[in-house]
Amino acid sequence: MGIWRRRHTGSDLAGLVHHSDRGVQYRALRYTERLDEAAAVASVGSKGDSYDKALAEACNSLFKAGLIRNKGPWTGINDVEIAVAEYVDWFNQRRLHGKLGHITPAEHEAAHYATEPPASLQKTS
Repeated sequence: MGIWRRRHTGSDLAGLVHHSDRGVQYRALRYTERLDEAAAVASVGSKGDSYDKALAEACNSLFKAGLIRNKGPWTGINDVEIAVAEYVDWFNQRRLHGKLGHITPAEHEAAHYATEPPASLQKTS
């Protein structure tokens, strides 16, 4: 969804890094093909180091508590896929975040890039 949204808004994907744990998804052909199509670099945490993926684990915990456990039971994979897309949209586009000054993460990101363009767009001297 992150790739789609950025392409949809015309954002630059140069230098995209996809960070994850050492999960089984990296053995899935469609998953790794999708990362290759986006020219994304796969980055995984070091084995046995819970601290280098703490942010991802906290986000997963919020996702599981806020959607998976509280909104079921699920009748099929299609229900879950739609619910996940809606949740991610809400989480990034509509959820006001106190630590960000009560704006959405998307608004915070847009404000950041308005003052500091991505490194791929900055001129080198």
